[in-house]
Amino acid sequence: MTEQTETLITQEPIAQWRPYRESLRTTLLRTISIAAGVGALIAWRIGALRAWPIATIIVLWPSLGGHYVEIFYLNFLHPRLRPSRSDSTRGGAIAIRLVVWFIGGIVLSLCMRLTAMLLIPNRVHGFHGPRPIWWIAGLGFIAIELTAHGILRLRGIGNFYDGRG
Repeated sequence: MTEQTETLITQEPIAQWRPYRESLRTTLLRTISIAAGVGALIAWRIGALRAWPIATIIVLWPSLGGHYVEIFYLNFLHPRLRPSRSDSTRGGAIAIRLVVWFIGGIVLSLCMRLTAMLLIPNRVHGFHGPRPIWWIAGLGFIAIELTAHGILRLRGIGNFYDGRG
């Protein structure tokens, strides 16, 4: 073997980026189930079972919409970040992901609010009151994503914490 061939063989292979893909059926099954479950919990907490469908529709924003915020990061932004194993670059990617989640949470909360305003009559208390503080929505969505990625980690699936997802 030549020295050049040995160098090529011993170098670490460059990881090929592959876009995240999931069937629409799987995505819808998971996100609608989450929305229906949380919607049922909300309806139970306010003591109005008839609110379940509307609560489910509103919760679809962070459930299904949140899935697409994550897809945007994984398939659009992440591949454009500099590939490196250095801690400083990894820290930058983490910061960018948190910013994407923060902004996504704000946008999704605005969509939830507008949907609620369209679907719920003015007499329903809570949705037509003072505007929520925007940064709470961003931080709340980060908390939701960290929890979801924690569940993925427990299941052994690529996630935010291990850098595989």
